[in-house]
Amino acid sequence: MLGGDTYAGRVVKQPFINVEEKIDRFVGKRTKTPDALSLVNGTKAHAIAWQKAFGGLRVRLGVYRFKTHEEADQWLWQMMARPKS
Repeated sequence: MLGGDTYAGRVVKQPFINVEEKIDRFVGKRTKTPDALSLVNGTKAHAIAWQKAFGGLRVRLGVYRFKTHEEADQWLWQMMARPKS
C-alpha cells in the first residue's frame, strides 16, 4: 500500500522543485547591518555624548610613531587614564 493507494498518496502532492530555475525577483529589500561606531550618520549630539562618556581625550595633536601596536595601545591608555590637569 505505498504511493497512490494510501490516503496520503491520493491527497498530499509532492512539491515540484526546479533547481535549474533562476529566480529573478525578490520581495522586499535587504539592508546591511548598521555600523554602530560609524561617524557617517553621527550628529553633534552624538559627538558630545561620546566626549562626555570618555571625558574627552587629552592627547595633543601631532604625529606619534610607535614600534608596535601594543606600544601605541599602552600609550593611548595612559593618556586616557591620566588625571585632568
